Amino acid sequence: MKTSFPSVNVSLGETEERPMMTGLHTVADIFCVGCGSIVGWKYEIAHEKDQKYREGKSVLERYKVSGPDGSNYRINNGAHVGGSDADDL
Repeated sequence: MKTSFPSVNVSLGETEERPMMTGLHTVADIFCVGCGSIVGWKYEIAHEKDQKYREGKSVLERYKVSGPDGSNYRINNGAHVGGSDADDL
């Protein structure tokens, strides 16, 4: 099942069950529409009750977005820049 993602820069792939350190989750990979690379994932369903807060949230891997040396990483002064959960790296 392909889900919609409100962005012109990325698209979502098919959902799949993925075992992670925090339990089983149904996720969809996030792709860059410019180069087609996977840059992260979106949590669709968290199967563990204590992980439900993740549903609907996305994780972008900074390394894949900014490059290995961070040279492609740009900060917009008005934007919030946050990291991902350490257990999902």
